[in-house]
Amino acid sequence: MKINFHKYQGTGNDFIMIDNRSGDYDAIDNQTVEFLCNRKFGVGADGLILLENSNNEAAFKMRYFNRDGKEATFCGNGGRCIVAFAAKLNIIKYDTFIEFQSIVGFHKAIINNSNVVSLKMKDVNEIIQMNDGFFIDTGSPHFVTLCDNIENINVLKEGKKLRNDLRFKKFGGTNVNFMKINKDNSLSIRTFERGVEDETLSCGTGSVASAIVAYKLKKNCSKFIINTLGGKISVRFNENLNGTINDIWLEGKAEFVFEGVFF
Repeated sequence: MKINFHKYQGTGNDFIMIDNRSGDYDAIDNQTVEFLCNRKFGVGADGLILLENSNNEAAFKMRYFNRDGKEATFCGNGGRCIVAFAAKLNIIKYDTFIEFQSIVGFHKAIINNSNVVSLKMKDVNEIIQMNDGFFIDTGSPHFVTLCDNIENINVLKEGKKLRNDLRFKKFGGTNVNFMKINKDNSLSIRTFERGVEDETLSCGTGSVASAIVAYKLKKNCSKFIINTLGGKISVRFNENLNGTINDIWLEGKAEFVFEGVFF
């Protein structure tokens, strides 16, 4: 199968983007996705995203696949990147709020001429505190644990251990975020991503989960700068009277890398 693709990255979290509005790539299977995402034999990416027509009134539909080839729920950085891709394809306009569809629902977003994308995330109704951290669903399941020695932690080893912990079996495992709250209220995080099965340079849903946990711990800030290995992104939100975290926005650059054809 000849595949036309574009490569995008958001703070180092990289994705293969495919325009599937024609339906030409409906037959793409998990093995093909896994092969394309392989950094040795394929294009190389943390995930693959199909941009499709929405069967509702949304601007487009997003289908997201992890690097292991399995279709997943949602990806924050992937969501930012597909908005930038849609702008490049002239599906949406710059500086105009749009709505797109994913498996978990509908998402508002806006992109400016500097390719900074602001993406509205799903509300969070529950945060489960555990003896070693917090479990939270921000579109994907995340476990957040505090880590003062974040520069030296073995994220692959410790993340894999927690990712497969029996507590998270019913969710198919979890993503794992190691978080440090800095004196200026910024956060430093490192993330082990389920489906990638490795540390990634950045994780959007993980950044949101970490920011909400930091807010619950400190209660003096509801806007955070997130320092990831791939750069800085920001998260802001509100809390309503019943404790629901809402109006959650993930913001940062989403940048085109290259395009090509895979035979």
